Amino acid sequence: MIRTLATLGTCLALSVVPSGPGRAADRSAEGDAQKLAVVQQMFDAWHALDWPRVYELFAEDGVLHSMMDEPVVGRAAIRERLGRLAPGISRIDLKVRTMGVIDGRVIVERVDDFVYNGHRGQVPVVGVLEVENGKVKVWREYYDRAQLLREMGVKQDFVPRE
Repeated sequence: MIRTLATLGTCLALSVVPSGPGRAADRSAEGDAQKLAVVQQMFDAWHALDWPRVYELFAEDGVLHSMMDEPVVGRAAIRERLGRLAPGISRIDLKVRTMGVIDGRVIVERVDDFVYNGHRGQVPVVGVLEVENGKVKVWREYYDRAQLLREMGVKQDFVPRE
């Protein structure tokens, strides 16, 4: 019972949103549902290997940020970065364990299950996505980079280092 109340208290605390201009509309059920729908569309596009749709779902000035690397800014730069990976991906399923909206951001706990150049891999990931005007404005990813590379079967990182 105490654990249940503590969990409920945590959930209630997470749903508290600072007040200010535009915040009430941002927290509306319709706004949250729309953000979740955009993220689901993005995941569906990845699953279908529909790269043009993936790029289209990013805002023109969108950001893709794997937290251990510098952020990739702009749809063209995102297309270039993912374009290095896409030819090697024959299957990918972003298996969502938990998805919800906290403070206007979509938080997703998932396991990426994929085949890259013939190597099947699975990597746990947490993503934090900011959605504006029906597009992904910012997508931050948290995962173990060494595990990802190992699961991909690559010896050298696909992100050039300076």
